[in-house]
Amino acid sequence: MLKKRVLVLMHADLVPPDDIAGKPEQEVVEYKTEYDVVTGLREQGHEVEPLGLYDDLTPLRRAIQNFKPHIVFNLLEEFHGEPMLDQNVVSFLELVRVPYTGCNPRGLMLARDKALSKKILYYHRIRVPRFAVVPAGRKLKRKPARLTYPLIVKSQVEEASIGIAEASIVNSDEKLAERIEFMHAQVGTPLILEQYVDGRELYVGVMGNARLQTLPVWELEMRRLRADAPMIATRRAKWNRKFQERRGVEIGPARDLPPAVEQLLIKTSKRLYRLLQLSGYARVDFRLDTQGRPYFLEANPNPDIGYGEEFAEAAEAAGMNYGPLLDRIIAIGLRKRLRAP
Repeated sequence: MLKKRVLVLMHADLVPPDDIAGKPEQEVVEYKTEYDVVTGLREQGHEVEPLGLYDDLTPLRRAIQNFKPHIVFNLLEEFHGEPMLDQNVVSFLELVRVPYTGCNPRGLMLARDKALSKKILYYHRIRVPRFAVVPAGRKLKRKPARLTYPLIVKSQVEEASIGIAEASIVNSDEKLAERIEFMHAQVGTPLILEQYVDGRELYVGVMGNARLQTLPVWELEMRRLRADAPMIATRRAKWNRKFQERRGVEIGPARDLPPAVEQLLIKTSKRLYRLLQLSGYARVDFRLDTQGRPYFLEANPNPDIGYGEEFAEAAEAAGMNYGPLLDRIIAIGLRKRLRAP
């Protein structure tokens, strides 16, 4: 593609250095995705300017006026510490008519609310686990009558498995009340109580606006998990390298997946991508139960696209190396209408 001026938007604390040689791994992992994207775009020949934001849009407005980007590459996942406010930054980009990568504001709002997205998809007869919502700060002494144990307790809006641990799976009213109290104290968001679906954890990457491309089905596996431990994507399973090595955590192509199930996952991913009005690129998470039935868990607009992470690895398996993947994301952003679909 023709070389572009690309403003890469990220959290103020995650602006990477130009060179990570000699930097400790525990430091680099914090801004790895931002570094990979900035470096990858420069290697593709684009003129790149990173910009960190926290709670003020003034630097963004000035960068647009001075740098005059052809497109903003959006890596921002929160604003002023709130994960649901990043959609407003994207709305600002639409107001000033600047193209951007990734999802539109309406899709971000629908997908980030795990309860709302499930209500929409259930209405359209896409299989979702039964669930209930607990508002922030409210106590709950017993489970809702329509739910049965085991349940998993999660934040309604947070991503990256924040607050997810083995203790998130509860089997009694006592443990449920304890976990709700813990999550309200530690995370402070509304919670979703979700029927735990035992089975395989599968991911489907989707790219595009009107015309959609799906990536190969990816799977999270834990090869050395305790016999009595639930197979869930905890925060440690996703981000702690020592835990990953100890438990044999691997994320790669889904093996021995029946063709009919694979086609159903692909078809369902495209359908719900449109129902949730997503655009740009997203990762859709499913649980495949022991009877081979997929349950929608959540859609992740603008998922992690660091080099070597599951979205980039799935794209490479589809024949798209990292640099061309970034170019593809830019091209999709440039073709997007500057309004919600």
